[in-house]
Amino acid sequence: MAGDKIKVAVIGVGYLGRFHAEKLARMEGVELVGVVDRDPARAQETARRVGTTPFQDLAEIVERIDAATVVTPTVSHFQVASALLEAGRDVLVEKPITATLEEANELVELAARGGRILQVGHLERFNPAVEGMVQRVKNPLFIECNRIAPFKARATDVDVALDLMIHDLDIILSLLGCEPGEIRAVGVPVLNPENADIVNARLEFPTGCVANVTASRLALKDERKMRIFQPDAYLALDFRKRKLLVVRGVEYHPGKKPKVKAERPRFGKSDPLERELRAFVESVRTRRPPRVSGEDAKKALACALAVRRRVRQGLDQWREVLAQPPDWVECDLPEQG
Repeated sequence: MAGDKIKVAVIGVGYLGRFHAEKLARMEGVELVGVVDRDPARAQETARRVGTTPFQDLAEIVERIDAATVVTPTVSHFQVASALLEAGRDVLVEKPITATLEEANELVELAARGGRILQVGHLERFNPAVEGMVQRVKNPLFIECNRIAPFKARATDVDVALDLMIHDLDIILSLLGCEPGEIRAVGVPVLNPENADIVNARLEFPTGCVANVTASRLALKDERKMRIFQPDAYLALDFRKRKLLVVRGVEYHPGKKPKVKAERPRFGKSDPLERELRAFVESVRTRRPPRVSGEDAKKALACALAVRRRVRQGLDQWREVLAQPPDWVECDLPEQG
């Protein structure tokens, strides 16, 4: 396969899938064999725009490809990705890897048994500012994350912890190299009584690090920031603007303003999605493990699901309280003048 084009397909060409198709169609060393979508009009329009063939059924194309990217709704990730892996194809599946931890375990095991590449689309790992931050992080003690965005109709089929917060959970887990020993979380469902739209979680790790993570899809602005405090530095990352501030060497004398050494690394222009797709194609070509493995994604999913459970437990307690009839008491109110 070293000298041949990698034959790929995009499964699901909704909002994000269209971008997958556009970038893969232009990528050197890749042949976009086709796009698959249950909506024939959507498949045809995307195929026309990128110069490939539309399909409605995965079975029509699976024998013609080496690999595929799965950009379908989360509930169908396991069904589509497992069919591809069982057919001996390499897979990049969007995050979250699956809807349940049981499905994630099975998908990871299926890829391992067949010697297949399984990469998961945790896109922020390919953000150059994140890469710059990772190089500078050492023994973090406190991490604060805010990922808030205005409402978008897509992705409301999952809790905001699995939709937005999982990005930050994945990065935190990769930085610390361990899973949290304790998780506390609160959240509020607004658009759907079953799925929280605003969540705050506190994660305590065996290393002593504490992470405070907030996610909302009902904000009036778009903000994606992470702040890390460690013994020798403070790091402030803006995911959206791809900026990083590193503060070190604080010098303080009573009665005077503290002096600090501030570093603002510069990052060239890059397209994280294109870099992610290129990394996947390179893994398919070289058989090297992907940067974001199924095992990594499984850990992030387990953490996000734990956050969701804590939120639902808290909401259940409130539902019980609110369902009880009011306990009226008589009291004397002051007369109004």
